[in-house]
Amino acid sequence: MNNIHVTTTVNGDAVEFLCDPRETLLDVLRDRLTLTGAKEGCGTGDCGACSVLLDGRLVSSCLVLGAEAEGKSIETVEGMANGEVLHPLQRKLIEHAALQCGICSPGILIAAKALLKKNPDPTESEVRFWLAGNLCRCTGYDKIIRAIQDAAAEMRGAA
Repeated sequence: MNNIHVTTTVNGDAVEFLCDPRETLLDVLRDRLTLTGAKEGCGTGDCGACSVLLDGRLVSSCLVLGAEAEGKSIETVEGMANGEVLHPLQRKLIEHAALQCGICSPGILIAAKALLKKNPDPTESEVRFWLAGNLCRCTGYDKIIRAIQDAAAEMRGAA
């Protein structure tokens, strides 16, 4: 099979790559673009570890073909910080000790970013519902939920 030439934007930067038509966006990000933040947890779209934003929409990158990124904008966890300055969501996960093994963290951060863009003042139930597709085997979610709500308050200027 011939490789496909793809032109896209990743974290605000124009990017071009060649990929096999059967190659997932997750594999392209990790193996071709060396953006290893998104993790392969299940390969079936059930765990959320590979979550990215594709044209602003939260997707499991293990279920999207790399070729489907043509002309689209991709946002990964690597694009959240502004240089050395962490995004409020990143900082609050650290402050609330909401991280353990780190496999789920990139997907949770991207999912939370998408949530707060859509709803800057979510209730605990809304955060839990939004993160239902992100599995964490270590923390039990309470610290993650509190960290996201704390970041939301700061981002709204309420903190």
